[in-house]
Amino acid sequence: MSVVFVPKRQRGKAQINQETIQRLLDENDQLVRCITEYLQKGRATECVQYQQILHRNIVYLGTIADAGAEIVSEETQTSANDSVS
Repeated sequence: MSVVFVPKRQRGKAQINQETIQRLLDENDQLVRCITEYLQKGRATECVQYQQILHRNIVYLGTIADAGAEIVSEETQTSANDSVS
């Protein structure tokens, strides 16, 4: 099961750190390899579940990246405003 899957009661409480991101990237690498292997064997229907997990992981990583960009942007604006004052 994907490391991203978290029960509803625990959502929003996960600590996002470099280790978590690296585990997701490693998992994505393995998923791509698995999908490729199944496709080469002509077993496309078996790929669907792995593609769904890969998609979920990529969306999650994108969300983390967007949130990080917003934080950096806010910090930059705060620094700029402090410099002007």
